[in-house]
Amino acid sequence: MTDDRLRMTPGPTEVPAAVRERMSEPTPNPDVEPEFFDFYRDLTSKLEAVYGDDDIAILGGEGILGLEAAIASLVEPGDRVLCLSNGLYGEGFADFVEMYDGEAVVCDVPWREPLDREAIESELEDEAFDVATMVHCETPTGVLNDLEPVLGVLEDHDVISVVDAVSSLGGVPVPTETIDVCLGASQKCFSAPPGLTVCSVSDRAWRKIESFETNGLYTDLEPWRDAADEEWFPYTHLSSNLYGLDTAIDLLLEEGIEDVFERHEAAATRCRERAAELGLSIYPDEARSSPTVTALEVPGRAAALQQTLAEEHDIVLVTGLGDLADDVLRIGHMGHNARLERVDRTMDALETVLSVRN
Repeated sequence: MTDDRLRMTPGPTEVPAAVRERMSEPTPNPDVEPEFFDFYRDLTSKLEAVYGDDDIAILGGEGILGLEAAIASLVEPGDRVLCLSNGLYGEGFADFVEMYDGEAVVCDVPWREPLDREAIESELEDEAFDVATMVHCETPTGVLNDLEPVLGVLEDHDVISVVDAVSSLGGVPVPTETIDVCLGASQKCFSAPPGLTVCSVSDRAWRKIESFETNGLYTDLEPWRDAADEEWFPYTHLSSNLYGLDTAIDLLLEEGIEDVFERHEAAATRCRERAAELGLSIYPDEARSSPTVTALEVPGRAAALQQTLAEEHDIVLVTGLGDLADDVLRIGHMGHNARLERVDRTMDALETVLSVRN
């Protein structure tokens, strides 16, 4: 079956044929067959090329599971959590904190602005915090946050850092060596199907996780520290999804991680050059936009453009979220879709649609 539709969305991304084929292979019973645990340990070792040396766990659930699991595992009732935000997902961390009876203090700035280091330092000097949360790439706006200065401040105050790197990991350099819990997902830059959360956990984070009993099971990270070595999992793992992720990581490693980063940069540059030729502005601006997604400002037109591109050109894009729902049209050049020919097909179609409408 052929499918000519081009899905240039910022996740889920197109899944390469090799990944789909691998997922069709017979899989062992993940609960009882030793070879599955060998396979799982080998996969987490491969992910070290992206993550670094911290312990890595792969959870059976879409990327949002990782965000909730990090809070469920690190935040006990009464803990103060500093939620750094300049976007929708940064704000959303506070909801998880309150869900688990923590005290969320939101340090936010307008969506077009960078995270405010001075405001963060002021909060940390005035009050004690146990954990801080933040987002690397805010997918709804395409903003890529410079995390290293913020992470340095948190380190100085002995605050555990939780970073949502779901739409940057594997496509953009992420400062994982200074992050305590770094969250990713299979369906973004890795270009595997939705269904898996990947995360790294530092020794400092493990100590906090192991210091109290959580109220959950599926969202508890603690069992994952020793599960693979002790050859058991808290629940039956998603065997076929793991096979697909394994092949996706193989493809990434075969290409070379630095070459993958360069390919994303090239795709983003081409997308934004073409947008400028069409007279379109980037939200918030090109300098602060992620190499994985471009948000185009099209006030009041996003939904109509999205529909026309799908119906007349077989290209799927996504609009903004929240207050930007009809003002931003987003192009995902991430993972397998970070290729110049795919960007050009998308922008050719957008140029045609805009010329007709104008």
